[in-house]
Amino acid sequence: MTVTGRFALLLALGVVPIVLLGRGLAEAVGVLGLWLLLAVALGVLDLVLAASPRGLAVARSLPSRVRLGESVTSELYLTNTGRRMLRAVVRDAWQPSAGAGNNRSPVSVPPGERRLVSLVLTPFRRGERRVGHVTVRSFGPLGLFARQATLDAPGRIRVLPPFHARKHLPSRIARLKELDGRTAVMVRGQGTEFDSLREYVRGDDVRSIDWRATARRNDSAAGAGQKIMVRTWRPERDRRVVILVDTGRTQAARIDDEPRLDTAFEASLLLAALASRAGDRVDFLAYDRRVRGRVQSAQGAELLSRMVDAMALIEPELIEMDWAAVPAQVRSITSQRALVVLVTSVDAAGASTGLLSVLPQLTRRHTVVVASVTDPAALAASHQRGNREEVYRAAAAERAMLDVARVSAAIRQLGAEVVTGAPADLPPALADRYIALKAAGRL
Repeated sequence: MTVTGRFALLLALGVVPIVLLGRGLAEAVGVLGLWLLLAVALGVLDLVLAASPRGLAVARSLPSRVRLGESVTSELYLTNTGRRMLRAVVRDAWQPSAGAGNNRSPVSVPPGERRLVSLVLTPFRRGERRVGHVTVRSFGPLGLFARQATLDAPGRIRVLPPFHARKHLPSRIARLKELDGRTAVMVRGQGTEFDSLREYVRGDDVRSIDWRATARRNDSAAGAGQKIMVRTWRPERDRRVVILVDTGRTQAARIDDEPRLDTAFEASLLLAALASRAGDRVDFLAYDRRVRGRVQSAQGAELLSRMVDAMALIEPELIEMDWAAVPAQVRSITSQRALVVLVTSVDAAGASTGLLSVLPQLTRRHTVVVASVTDPAALAASHQRGNREEVYRAAAAERAMLDVARVSAAIRQLGAEVVTGAPADLPPALADRYIALKAAGRL
């Protein structure tokens, strides 16, 4: 049982005539006592006439998945199995990160009928958002007292990464088509696959001339002019791309109001979508000291679907990344030469010691790219030197950028590529580096 504001207002009305008529203390106490008894009697009568909330049958309809930042509708179907009219307020007990907003909905359900209560959810965190109960507060005709009950109505919705970087996908796919020879552009590079023969035109690389094919063509075309044949090439297909995302403590830092881990997921999804379109095999691994998520042996739409499902439940762990175990994790995925993309942070030499120690083992067998998000606020702070506080902040920002540059130089010396950028710039920059490696024939 709960007391409503109407009951408190009814009690307050009993004071008005005493103040206006100026009765004595004893008489006022007696009048107030009678008024209180009358109000309680009305409240009890109202409570008796209120429908029981436990006679309400609750059913929930809810989509299973939603992207972060998008909205979905949660539907509650309330069936009144009692004999009285139900006048109630229903509170759907979603956790705050589900973005339910005002989750209290008034509803009236006649006996034997059903009503729908809709609630718009706009989650603002990845992961699984859950709801376990619905609280129903049933009022009587006067609205003085109310019956309250909490009913089981479990539900869950998985909030997936938003994948804002997909807007960069069409332009990168167009560049891949050019490399693949679907347009008039053909490329040549070490390690690319032979595609076809054509006649030499001015501007072709003389190293592409196929002298045997030229001799055969000229022998078969007796009396015709000399024709020089050149080979055309296309990037190799069915290469292996292994994306390993660091889920250690450094990935919990927020840059541009977004965790580093979320930026790593955006970059991984764009690269996976691009490599899958290029015909390469993509494997995804989220790791710190144990495997947090793994996607293998998936292609096309299934690849991205499984990746976002795995990413949705991964949160950064406040522990150090175990870099010594990374080469073994890569070997467990593939024994072939592959492009290994390590999405981590390269902030300071001390924090990157583990990464630098294992890079020689990886670069000996694979093409390695290290991707890291940088803080654009540091660059902005380095240019602001109007007062003493800004000068100190600029010095700290310069020191941070020098640390990134020093670690990046060390990574390059060990034979790996480095891609850095702000949260909005890192995904397309990593995709561009992948395309550049394909064009150079290094995959």
